[in-house]
Amino acid sequence: MDIRVLGRVDYAPTLAEMKRATALPAGQFREQLWLCEHPPVFTLGLAGRPEHVLAPGAIPVVQTDRGGQVTYHGPGQVVAYPLVDLSLRGYFVKEYVHRLEEAAIRTLARFEITGHRVAGAPGIYVRLQDPSGHAVLPQRPQRRAPGTPAPPPDFTGLAKIAALGIKVGHHRSYHGLALNVAMDLEPFSRINPCGYPGLPTVDLATLGVTAGWNEVAAQLAHELERLLQP
Repeated sequence: MDIRVLGRVDYAPTLAEMKRATALPAGQFREQLWLCEHPPVFTLGLAGRPEHVLAPGAIPVVQTDRGGQVTYHGPGQVVAYPLVDLSLRGYFVKEYVHRLEEAAIRTLARFEITGHRVAGAPGIYVRLQDPSGHAVLPQRPQRRAPGTPAPPPDFTGLAKIAALGIKVGHHRSYHGLALNVAMDLEPFSRINPCGYPGLPTVDLATLGVTAGWNEVAAQLAHELERLLQP
């Protein structure tokens, strides 16, 4: 996979370039992993409801074509955009999402932070009172009988540290995941993150991790490159 570190780039032109790159003919399409951060921006997914943007102020709100609700991107956040052909890699969307989440979990583990999945809520979460503890999370996804709905997400004691949203067309995926490293978290209070009122968010710096953006980005790229193998 061709890994490109883009630095700090505006969201809208990056999205346009992702769409262009994944629409190329088969002979020209190249699988890539883009790593970047964005200036402050709120993005509203396909399921996004404008009422979840509470007080954007001067921060722009951009409608986008990924799945999910509203989230915030800003400096100090590692954003990873894998542009991949799922049919070539041999797995479906659910497995792809699992692998993206697993890459975030393993990256956090490298910095002695335990990431968790929550049933019914994509993304990765940490225990605020015990971010390095390994106790099993009661709210974790568990096997359900076919046709049984997912339980309502339970965020008790948790904060979100990584958000995920993708778009798949003609087996090619773009968008990706965002991992909070050392950022101004205040803008998250201006939205209902991922559509959940009052959902706390956190970054590695708040949890006591001193690693910088470049170190976290390199580790995340390593995990993604390994986990997204066919």
